[in-house]
Amino acid sequence: MAFLPASTVTAGRPPSTFHSINDPYYVRILDTTLRDGEQAPGAAMTAEQKIVIARNLVLLGVDVIDAGFPVSSPEDFNAVKSIADEVGNVQHGGRLGGHVPIIVVVARTSKRDIDAAWAAVSGALRPRIATFIATSEIHMRHKLKKNADEVVAIAREMVAYARSVGFQDISFAAEDSLRRVAKIQVLII
Repeated sequence: MAFLPASTVTAGRPPSTFHSINDPYYVRILDTTLRDGEQAPGAAMTAEQKIVIARNLVLLGVDVIDAGFPVSSPEDFNAVKSIADEVGNVQHGGRLGGHVPIIVVVARTSKRDIDAAWAAVSGALRPRIATFIATSEIHMRHKLKKNADEVVAIAREMVAYARSVGFQDISFAAEDSLRRVAKIQVLII
């Protein structure tokens, strides 16, 4: 894959601070190619291919790169670590047009996942974790074997744990939370 010229990065990028952008008209771009794109049949990528794509995403001006799910395999861990250490790092960001994106990793609400996520992305200037837990009744009952109060307690504990290992930028998702609502809406339509 060829590199795009650095001039393709939009000039005048507003400074991005933690959870804010000074320009109200600026649209922050988050790309999930390295995680979601790989889930398509036949679309598996090597660590080397992922780093090339990440470099090009930076040259395109992408603000947030979802680098992957480090606990899923040693290959994905190594790919995420390489992306965080190179593309998400000040020393290397200058070579890529001066832009250093936020590097996001995905982790379930478990210490093992969160530890792997931090080990993979801690070399980035601006690491972010996106942690999640199943919250639909069917998933809580059958997959997690927990009730709603237990799931909320796990979510709180693991978000606090993510902060304790070093993450300052944390997003949380309630996986499949609208399953019942979606079924009701389909029945109404």
